[in-house]
Parts: sequence; structure tokens; C-alpha cells
Amino acid sequence: MNLLPTATSTDVEEQQPRVAVLPIGSFEQHGRCLPLITDTAIACIIAREIADAYPVHLLPPVTMSCSHEHGSWPGTVSISAKTLFAVIEDIRASLARSDIEKLVIVNGHGGNYVLSNVVQEANVDGPCMSLFPLSSDWERARQHGGLVSDRHGDMHAGEVETSLLLHAAPELVRPGYENADHDGGARRFLLTLGMGAYTDSGVIGYPSHATAAKGEAVLASLTDTFAEHLKALGEPSAGLSPARLSERPA
Repeated sequence: MNLLPTATSTDVEEQQPRVAVLPIGSFEQHGRCLPLITDTAIACIIAREIADAYPVHLLPPVTMSCSHEHGSWPGTVSISAKTLFAVIEDIRASLARSDIEKLVIVNGHGGNYVLSNVVQEANVDGPCMSLFPLSSDWERARQHGGLVSDRHGDMHAGEVETSLLLHAAPELVRPGYENADHDGGARRFLLTLGMGAYTDSGVIGYPSHATAAKGEAVLASLTDTFAEHLKALGEPSAGLSPARLSERPA
């Protein structure tokens, strides 16, 4: 799986995109069966599908973010919220110098709470940035994919993440996910105590229910709903081309 865009500057010049898409992942534990790059891989998978369907400028991913709640597990690396904020602002300013004034952040890590504030602040003088997928986008995608679990119960390394990887990057999924389910409960003090207080394995969710077909359907739904984000930014949102629509599962 190639996580990096391969367009040349000539390609971008010919396309003249008005919107850039920035995948943001993380480098954090995902149990025994999924890699540390899981969130980055998922953000890139979603962003790549978007770039195949819409005339956007696909950027390479930000691979480390705010994963402090996973810090008790080996391998996890975090940056501060203020650093992530600054990186996005620098990227936005650089894009603007190339006459790309609008940016969509494709967030693969739920712990990046600061991204909501980044987007709110950027849009004070008018819509120029969107955060994708929103909770409503995920809910629609889960329903479209026929997932068994809900978003609260399937928080981390569970049905939806494993399904997306089984579909788009099965080489990243190790054996044993079928027996890795864990219910993390209410998790009232997650921000205070971290993930370690609610799971020994690092999993909170139900990867046993994951299938490649579910991952394909989830990805198709997310790609379709991206049109609504373009519309919110004041950009054309005609949606997928007939060729792309014909590829979608029934």
C-alpha cells in the first residue's frame, strides 16, 4: 500500500485544485494485531479515495499527533496539541501562497480533539477549512457497512478500523484479531487515566466482526458524503463521476 501521493507539480498545475486534503493519523498502539500506523493508514486510505473521486490536491500525511492516552504502551509517539495546531497553520499558509485557499483535514485519530478548534478558528472570516469525517459521517458509514458494534463500544482497533484495513491494506492485519474483542465500559475518566485503565490488550472494540466487505462499504459511504463538505466550503459538489459510481457496491 502506497501511503504517499505520487502526483507531479505538472499534474497539480494542470488540475488547478481549489481544495487540498490533508490526512492526519497517529503513531500509537493498536493491540497485537494492528500496527502503530493504523490511524495514519486509515486517514490515507480515505484521503486517497477522495482524491480519486474529486478534484482535490492530495497531501502526504501527518504521521504523529496527540496520542498521549496511549503513552503507557511501547512504541507510541506523540506531539503536543500546540505543535499539531502550528503544523496545520503552516501548511495552510503554504497552500495559500499557491492559491489553494481551502483545506479539508481527514482525521484518522479520535484523540486529536484540537482539530475541532483549529477548524473553528480558521473559519472565523468565512468557510475555508473542514474536518472530515465528522461523527455523523462515521455513523452513516457504519450503518451503510452493516457494522454490528456502535461507535462508543468500538472505539479502538475494533470492527471499523480492522474492516477498513482488511479491505484496503490486508497485509497490515495480523492473525488473532478474531479473538481480540474487549469491552472497555463507560470510560468516564479516559482523559485523566488514559487507555490503560480500561484495557490490558490495547483494544476497545470488536474486531471479530470485521470483514473486508464492511470496510469497502464504509469507505464508499465516506467518499460519497465528502461532497457535503465541499458544498459547505462553497465548492462544486456534484459528487462522483458515473465511472466511480459504477464501482460502488450495491
